[in-house]
Amino acid sequence: MRYFIELSYNGKAYHGWQRQPNAISVQEVIEDALSKLLGTDISIVGAGRTDAGVHASQMFAHFDCSKRIEDDLVFKMNSFLPKDIAIHDIIEVQEEAHARFDALSRAYEYKIVKNKAVFDFDYTYFLGYDLDVEIMNEACKILFEYNDFQCFSKVNTDVKTYHCTIMAAQWVMQKDQLVFTIKADRFLRNMVRAIVGTMINIGQGKITLDDLHNIIKSKDRSEAGYSVPAHGLYLKEIVYPETISI
Repeated sequence: MRYFIELSYNGKAYHGWQRQPNAISVQEVIEDALSKLLGTDISIVGAGRTDAGVHASQMFAHFDCSKRIEDDLVFKMNSFLPKDIAIHDIIEVQEEAHARFDALSRAYEYKIVKNKAVFDFDYTYFLGYDLDVEIMNEACKILFEYNDFQCFSKVNTDVKTYHCTIMAAQWVMQKDQLVFTIKADRFLRNMVRAIVGTMINIGQGKITLDDLHNIIKSKDRSEAGYSVPAHGLYLKEIVYPETISI
């Protein structure tokens, strides 16, 4: 039987989602917990691969198990796991359901603060100057005109295509935080952090909206802005078709 896990995690202590030979990952911690509690080796497949230091307020993964899961597994997992990983639900799904390939969309948030935040410095990006949010939202509209975002992708990746369909992108002030939200059918490695870095350059007046068009058309990562720090980035939401559940 196949099961989906809904979870969230604080990425500060982890070298990303994916299991690695010489560093601790979120995937490894969850697999080890499931294997011990279920008494059999369990491998999980995540909806994506967040980088080191990136957080997730909603993440999904799937695993297969030959026996039916007890109702108290969520409670047991949360008792067993460290405090920076939380399991919200475990549901049985169709046996062909896939956490990565069946996702209809994914949404990320990036959080920036202008004033030094002594309690949030691990979870927001501190910029000590103003940004032109209006022009940055104009830049967001430009993203909808394109579907090839190679200029925002980490180089030397093994992807077959750089095409993504961006469904939403917006900057909003939320109290003392400037929050960028972006939603797409898929994302390239480092894509959101590179877009945010480029948008910051636009908000500072270092580059123009016309420059953004040229950057995207160039398909050259060196033409785009810098990659902002990972700790301000959150995987916010993943949407699946209702038909995957039983």
